Amino acid sequence: MDIDAVIERISRGTAEIISVDGLKKKLLSSRKNQKPLRIKAGFDPTAPDIHLGHFVLLRKLRQFQDLGHRVFFLIGDFTARIGDPTGRDQTRPTLHKKEIEKNAKTYEDQVFKILDPQKTEVVLNSVWLEKLTAQDVLSLTARSTVAQMLARADFKKRFEDQKEIGILEFVYPLLQGYDSVHLKADVEVGGCDQKFNLLMGRQLQESYGQEPQVVIMTPLLEGTDGVQKMSKSLGNYIGIHESPEEIFGKLMSISDELMHRYYEVLTDFDLKETKALHPKDAKTKLAFEMVKRLYGKETAETAKVNFEKVFSQRQIPDQMKAYRQGKIKAALAEILLENGLVTSKREFQRLLDQGAISHNDQPILDASWIVQPGVLKVGKRRFLRIL
Repeated sequence: MDIDAVIERISRGTAEIISVDGLKKKLLSSRKNQKPLRIKAGFDPTAPDIHLGHFVLLRKLRQFQDLGHRVFFLIGDFTARIGDPTGRDQTRPTLHKKEIEKNAKTYEDQVFKILDPQKTEVVLNSVWLEKLTAQDVLSLTARSTVAQMLARADFKKRFEDQKEIGILEFVYPLLQGYDSVHLKADVEVGGCDQKFNLLMGRQLQESYGQEPQVVIMTPLLEGTDGVQKMSKSLGNYIGIHESPEEIFGKLMSISDELMHRYYEVLTDFDLKETKALHPKDAKTKLAFEMVKRLYGKETAETAKVNFEKVFSQRQIPDQMKAYRQGKIKAALAEILLENGLVTSKREFQRLLDQGAISHNDQPILDASWIVQPGVLKVGKRRFLRIL
């Protein structure tokens, strides 16, 4: 592939690249020397559930892998003990090491739905950061200034509001930047909200005598509401671990405007062609593509058929999860939680109050309802057969 075409492909769906010329230079050098670039991306193990907002970044990593480069999937288990201060107006509580390690283990099953395992190296930054001596840390902190740290909007606001800023929070971007030094990263991919930390990597690499990494920033993807950043806590997310039917249905529910935005950052489809399609056909194509990417073509076909049965023909899908009751019958909320039809007891109660939980098309109004054989329906798209 022509280098300009490679640059165009990588640039699509990004918020900013620092710099495009630097990226072109590294790609040409890699091709000439037949040496893969080292692509780094860091992930916070305090929030291991991956959704389509993360897919934007992971897809960019996969593009580099498809071009023959190597990805370092960095789990910030050491830096998570400090907590990333980005965008926060107060000091973030630290997490226990065991809790972080438990969260970190959930990543691989999810990310390898997108990344090529053969071209991915999963690394924990505790491996090298725990080995830093006091002299190493002093040398690292000497490479930045308090004035530089206070130039960050979040630190600046907290300083002006006379709110606490822990010294450890100043150290966080330095440690994240040092990760790039240790890995000798050629490129780092991260969200646009991480710009300060990403640029710190460039600064430190130069300070340590390395060629600075190219920084590729991906946009923050809007959630299904089309307004706020996709987030599990806001309930506007599409998790890559969700069922194919749930992913398909959620994508079919987004606005036409948001659909075109998703096409740009989540797919390689020609945008002129997708905009020429009828909105319903375009959404169906998008939903099919995303389920296919995560679960395969056959599963995507099934999800499409089930969606059409449920929404167009008002039928019950042929395939759904089944739950066999034991001698001691579990409570309705516990069954729905165990089978992933609700994410919390709070969501269960909210849906119950809205009349959005039914059994054989009859609304369930009482949380103490005795579970019976039949089909439970939660919301518009979630089904469970009780045996």
